[in-house]
Amino acid sequence: MTHITTSPAVDFLWFDGCPHHIAARALLDDVMAASGVVAEIQVVEVADDETALRVRFPGSPTIRINGRDIDPGYVDPGEYAPGCRVYATSDGLRGVPERAWLEAALAGDSREAAAS
Repeated sequence: MTHITTSPAVDFLWFDGCPHHIAARALLDDVMAASGVVAEIQVVEVADDETALRVRFPGSPTIRINGRDIDPGYVDPGEYAPGCRVYATSDGLRGVPERAWLEAALAGDSREAAAS
């Protein structure tokens, strides 16, 4: 049986006025390297309301794996605009998501690909 592995679709959405996008991108790169995940990262700078609405942007930084937000407790706010995002992490409110969320999102996609 031949297993076809596919790379996950990785989206990194950010807003230039947010100071946390640099740390979040470094975290994404680090987790992907440590996990052995090779994928092209679709980087989207959200600079205006039109783009925010089109990509359903809840704030910067936002990371999606195969179209799903990596925050396991994410609830779509229904309102979108360029700005910063705050995550409710196990360490309190933070501007960067938890590493474990990203690891789990990438691992889940890896298991799905291996099962194919």
